[in-house]
Amino acid sequence: MAADRTDRVERSRAGPATGATALARGGRNRLDQPRAPQRKLLPEIDPEAFGRLSERVARFLGTGRFIAWMTVIVVLWVAWNVAVPDRLRFDPFPFIFLTLALSLQASYAAPLILLAQYRQTDRDRVTLEQERRQNERSIADTEYLTREIAALRIGLGEVATRDWIRDELGAMVREMAEHRVVFPLEGGHPPPGEAGPARTDTDR
Repeated sequence: MAADRTDRVERSRAGPATGATALARGGRNRLDQPRAPQRKLLPEIDPEAFGRLSERVARFLGTGRFIAWMTVIVVLWVAWNVAVPDRLRFDPFPFIFLTLALSLQASYAAPLILLAQYRQTDRDRVTLEQERRQNERSIADTEYLTREIAALRIGLGEVATRDWIRDELGAMVREMAEHRVVFPLEGGHPPPGEAGPARTDTDR
């Protein structure tokens, strides 16, 4: 009895040992409350907006205008650092600063071009998938229409046409005429529409 009382006292002090309270100890991993937002060291970037920007940059880098502007800048850079006096030159030969600038531009341009190519590849994949599904639907519709046309042809083959009805009626009329000749009408009266023997004055 004393041991039971001691267990009860310890349970009352410890509180109910449920799963929710076990998770709620210390205020961590509360399932009944939303998780607090975590601070991130890196800034959040919209992938879609960054992807559109990369595509614009890649399109500009692949144009003749960019090549023309790059050529003009390089020529002016080299000419300035060769023709002007030494005290005005900011990048003398061998143009280390120019090489660094071009390398930096290439190091940024290559990932942007790759990202634009990946986005274009994803779009092409989606387009091909849509075209494949459209082709499958078109094939299914064509097969359905083909089966319907075949069923209509079979059904029309069993329908009585005007020529067939005319031929049947003509055959029935001829058959009736033959029966009248073989089995004349009782009383000797000619059938309607047929003229009887002409009467003479002697008969009168």
